[in-house]
Amino acid sequence: MAAVATLVVAPRLAHVAEQQATLLTAAGVCGLLVAIGIALLLMWHRRRTRARDAARVLVALQQNTLSPKEFEEALAALCRRDGCTQVQVVGGAGDLGADVTARAPDGRRIVLQAKRYRNGRSVGSQDVQRFGGTAHTIHGADVAAVVTTAHSFTTQARAYAAQAGILLIAAKALAAWESQTGPAPWGLTPSRKRSHR
Repeated sequence: MAAVATLVVAPRLAHVAEQQATLLTAAGVCGLLVAIGIALLLMWHRRRTRARDAARVLVALQQNTLSPKEFEEALAALCRRDGCTQVQVVGGAGDLGADVTARAPDGRRIVLQAKRYRNGRSVGSQDVQRFGGTAHTIHGADVAAVVTTAHSFTTQARAYAAQAGILLIAAKALAAWESQTGPAPWGLTPSRKRSHR
């Protein structure tokens, strides 16, 4: 009797175990596919949200209706749009002059100082000098630029920037960068890194 039970019951138990293993494997594969689908959906949603936010900020940039923080975000969006990586908005208290940092498509380190001003005001030498004191030495900029919504820089600011290797991007050049009718700051001139002693 035990031998008959072994011959009849053992194959049935093996068959049931095989079916359960197949079911568990199928459930595991389905669970993995669902998890992958959710992860892909979240990535797509984040990218879409970032693109929508960037588009909104760039429209506001054209209209010059941004807050200083939004202006920094707009510059970061332009950097991302133009192929930069490691783009970060770092402006705020204790930023030591850097508002946006990034890596250009060719690998150079970009450091931007954002100056969001209303029309009729020029960016002065003092602002550019503060940035110049940290752009290369503290932030390691290969390309250092002061980007502003103002229409001009003072003569002293331009003279200092030329000596310090800082690019000055006023409203007209910013509009050309934004509309892709002009170069990004890292494409304006070959930048030079100042020697440090």
